Amino acid sequence: MVELACIVILGIFAQWIAWKTKIPAILPLIIIGLLVGPISTYLTHDGLKWIDPIFQPDKESGLFPADVLFYFVTLSIGIILFEGGLTLNLKEIRGMTPTIFGLLTVGALITFVGAAIPAHYLLNLDWRLSFLFSSLIIVTGPTVIGPILRHLPIKKNVAAILKWEGILIDPVGALVAILMFEFIVAEASDAILAEHALKTFAQILIIGTSIGFSAAYAFYYALKNNLIPKYLLNVVALAYVLFIFVVSDVLAHESGLLAVVVMGMVLANFKLKVLHELLDFKESISILLISILFIVLSANMDMNQLIFLFDWRILILFLVILLVVRPLSVFASARKSSLTAKEKWFISLIGPRGIVAAGIASLFGMKLQGVIPGAEYITPIVFMVVLGTVLFTSIGSKWLAKALGVWVEKFEGILIVGANDASRLIASYLKRMGKNVVLLDRSPEKIQEAKQLGLNAILADVYTDDLTDIVDLNEMGYLIAMTENPRVNQFVMDKFKERYGENGHFRILSPEEILMRKEKVPHEGLFSCTDDYFNLHKVAKKYPHVHEIHLEESRLDIMDILNAINCDKDTIPLLIKYKNGQIAFISSHIEDLKTQEVESVVYFGKKLDLKKAPTPDKTPKDELSPPPELDSGEQHL
Repeated sequence: MVELACIVILGIFAQWIAWKTKIPAILPLIIIGLLVGPISTYLTHDGLKWIDPIFQPDKESGLFPADVLFYFVTLSIGIILFEGGLTLNLKEIRGMTPTIFGLLTVGALITFVGAAIPAHYLLNLDWRLSFLFSSLIIVTGPTVIGPILRHLPIKKNVAAILKWEGILIDPVGALVAILMFEFIVAEASDAILAEHALKTFAQILIIGTSIGFSAAYAFYYALKNNLIPKYLLNVVALAYVLFIFVVSDVLAHESGLLAVVVMGMVLANFKLKVLHELLDFKESISILLISILFIVLSANMDMNQLIFLFDWRILILFLVILLVVRPLSVFASARKSSLTAKEKWFISLIGPRGIVAAGIASLFGMKLQGVIPGAEYITPIVFMVVLGTVLFTSIGSKWLAKALGVWVEKFEGILIVGANDASRLIASYLKRMGKNVVLLDRSPEKIQEAKQLGLNAILADVYTDDLTDIVDLNEMGYLIAMTENPRVNQFVMDKFKERYGENGHFRILSPEEILMRKEKVPHEGLFSCTDDYFNLHKVAKKYPHVHEIHLEESRLDIMDILNAINCDKDTIPLLIKYKNGQIAFISSHIEDLKTQEVESVVYFGKKLDLKKAPTPDKTPKDELSPPPELDSGEQHL
């Protein structure tokens, strides 16, 4: 009981350390696992581990019988892969499909052959074990690359390739490893080698894919027809994933991993309102399982395996994989892409391995011990690659990103939270200017309307979703909150202004703030100190047009123009454009604007006749009409 509780407690503690220090959780998890496992044998009087995952009857120590541990690890990896599949939205790889497909095929083949050769000649491993090792390190780790990308502002195309490769390569590497394992088992049992292996591979591919697709459509049908109550959704989804994994595995041994990844990927591309709740729950389950697995698998190693890793040949093998095999696979896969040589080098050097490599290595290592000499070293060698690539990526990714030019120095993108009429009107204009604009809303209807206009719109909830996982937001430098709810707008400012509002962060003022004295109005107020959501919505509906006033043509002072716009109830000031191409959004305090080298003033609404411009009037625009009533169903994004 104490050991089981300690595994969970230490796992979550390691996750907290990772969050606090902004490093991948895999590092503290493996270190803790080694400390309570093999290293602890030096600290106990009887030489037993503090935590021994496998039960040993003769010593009356350990947690699980070997078969139970094997099944637990297998099912856990299946759940983790399903959660990864749920994040795969096809729009993120638009234009980059050939590169990712190349990494999954040509790149995987180069890694499979290229890593096996040095493993055989450097470590004198049996060829079968060498190829099993190389198949296991084909994968990169989505559980590792995700946290790294969250704290690494790199170009969107590079980030998307790394993210998709990390998730999609897992089932590919697992399949190759399973195929190689079947070769070894078949040879050991004197079966007809080629026929047995090809039959196994075909069964895994056909049954895993077909069951995955069928399961996804069945689950979608159940959700669409409200066959699952909301309070049972998460636990039903978890049970369903386990059910599909087991059914697929029974029909074709080792096909469960492929089935759950396919199911997750298909579900991710349906328009499901509940997908975000499901993702949030699955992410929590995955974090818990990853925490347990890394500690258990690390603790399961012994000191002889660790001592084996101090051989200089292990270091040479690691460097060959990192600096030769991985770059060869990336450059061959992306040879026809638009990626620059520096971008290819960055992708080459950022290839951390994760839980799938470590987990499957442990599974096969346990199964093959006693079958082939040297099989006990598969697990520590793979762990060496996992730990080494994670350390290298954690320490060197920021420096490499800057040195190779994929670091985003200028954050010029514009994130608009709220996809209402006014937001879509503004976003369309900014897009025509050549700006990178992203709209974000929790309403599927508003997102669909924005997409019909050709805008980049993302369905997300600022309260529950982790926006750092969205690669489209990597280059955001302006943050604008334009929802109908003042509380949401303030929440967006408080939570996201430092990450996405480096160049400026603004929100619509509330009706109460508009009635304040000018000096008390917040400086982050958007457009003017007389425009709230109701005014914006009314003007955008009545006059959906954006206009520009060029200073040289009008021969008017910029402040006169802004005052004229502010005094008309049917015009809303938007931004000013400078002669150097820069822009500045107009805030509630126009005196804060830099007025030198201004080229034009942009506003939306009714076309203003400056010759008949009204004189300044301090009457707030919102007093001209009653405030809007908030829709109870749209209280937050």
